Amino acid sequence: MKAEIIAVGSELLTPHRLDTNSLFLTGELNRLGIEVQRKHVVGDNPDHLRDAFRGALERVNLVIAIGGLGPTADDLTRETVAELLGRALHRDEAILLWIEERFRRLGRAMPDINVRQAMVPEGATVLDNKRGTAPGLWLENDSRIVVLLPGPPAELEPMFTNTVVPKLEGLGGGVKLHSRQLRVAGLGESDVEQRVSSIYRSYSNTQTTILAGPGEVELHLRIWTDDATAAGRQLDEMVERFKLALDDHIFTTQGEALEEVVARELIAHGATICVAESATGGLVAQRLTRIAGSSTYFLGGVVCYSNTLKSAWVDVPAELIETRGAVSAEVTRALAEGIRRRSGATLGLAVTGIAGPGGATAEKPVGTVYLALANPKGVTERALRFPGDRERVRWQAAQAALDLVRRYFLYARRHGA
Repeated sequence: MKAEIIAVGSELLTPHRLDTNSLFLTGELNRLGIEVQRKHVVGDNPDHLRDAFRGALERVNLVIAIGGLGPTADDLTRETVAELLGRALHRDEAILLWIEERFRRLGRAMPDINVRQAMVPEGATVLDNKRGTAPGLWLENDSRIVVLLPGPPAELEPMFTNTVVPKLEGLGGGVKLHSRQLRVAGLGESDVEQRVSSIYRSYSNTQTTILAGPGEVELHLRIWTDDATAAGRQLDEMVERFKLALDDHIFTTQGEALEEVVARELIAHGATICVAESATGGLVAQRLTRIAGSSTYFLGGVVCYSNTLKSAWVDVPAELIETRGAVSAEVTRALAEGIRRRSGATLGLAVTGIAGPGGATAEKPVGTVYLALANPKGVTERALRFPGDRERVRWQAAQAALDLVRRYFLYARRHGA
């Protein structure tokens, strides 16, 4: 079964409101074996809505609309779909009583405009809304299904899970989506493409998508089939071939964030870590501590932005900063060693850099980053240069710092250290 999603609301065509419902719905539909082929965002205009629904119904078996079911004059989804399908609207007294009771429980009288939410197209099945006043609607028309859902995620998600999913189960015809997600650090999108293109092009029944993000590249492998065993075997084969092509640049085949991988390594090795950050301003610490149970491995850290605090908090010699510069391999190394010594952690991680837009020199342009990881046997260092604006540089620096920790454990495992 093929589906399209239509998000309704003029606010979604502004920079102030983002449609996240379609992401939830896509994941749920894929799980049911239903492929989402298009997504639309349409303003509160009956002509535009009519065009969107008409086109979707010509292409797919299932159309799911989000929003436009409220009580105000600009909530037009219900009326537009009823008109398009040639269905008369009638007032459902049970819905009206339920809405009135909801307002009564809140100690308020129901405004007259809420009567609109009790209007139901002929032949529609009402989908109960336990968390709001807008019921959902399920309509069938010439082997096509139209589902109308409220816009607030707190209302949409339980309604879809509890009432729509049971109706859709089995409609995928046995075909399911089987997928793998690999995430890569230390290579750009074009580098990844060059290494793996000949591999994925040899599998004509697999959709392969390469997505570039700050400091990483994602590889998504997808197969739609009713043969789960064959799909799993083929995806596993592709993953193994990608591992050979990308080697230690792959940090997960399970879709995890890099900090989750690092956390797992720290726990598995009974190791602890402490950080000294300058350019990243605490971003590395934030990512390491966003995971529940991080107190097992994360001892703490400092954001030593000023040269004075680099010396006072992490024992970096003032003369070293003066002669080599705060953004330098030598100072970053001293930060890593100092924070490890001060904290007693297994590992001391340090980041310095020039995130911009100011502070650059000819020798150290914006995007210059130095990393150092102090460990029981010495210090590992990296000097990097990242493109982008201030926030992009900061994120890439944090990503590279976490990857430095991951590679430390990878090297130790390979060499029995």
